[in-house]
Amino acid sequence: MSKTTSFLSKEDEQEIVEAIRLAESKTSGEIRVHIENSSEIAHFDRAKIVFSELNMDQTELKNGVLIYLAVADKQFVICGDKGINELVGNDFWESTKNIMATHFKSGNFKQGFVDGIQKAGEQLQKHFPWIEGDTDELSNEISRG
Repeated sequence: MSKTTSFLSKEDEQEIVEAIRLAESKTSGEIRVHIENSSEIAHFDRAKIVFSELNMDQTELKNGVLIYLAVADKQFVICGDKGINELVGNDFWESTKNIMATHFKSGNFKQGFVDGIQKAGEQLQKHFPWIEGDTDELSNEISRG
């Protein structure tokens, strides 16, 4: 079994997907989680490639947020599309990453993802509130590389 499929339990995955669903129920923004074993290129660059591969750059308001994790490399990246990046301060992603890193360092990956998703969702809700007619543009399922 690969590290990406055994990394989280089915229950953990369901809680992460539910955190995404709840966060997105209050915003027009889109949140995705992508897990892969490692990357041969810089993790931020790889996250941007995954962002595009998952069509996160195709959302109407450019308000997608990707949480990318390379398990074996012990590295993760949070990247937002230009719509959200233009509205949140530079310290926002860093503070979100710090919250997640605290959980990750103690081995509580599920809670790290859930807390990061909730924090990203709060900012998305603030700047891109859900309005009548909003549809979920992207899957909430965890993707793997």
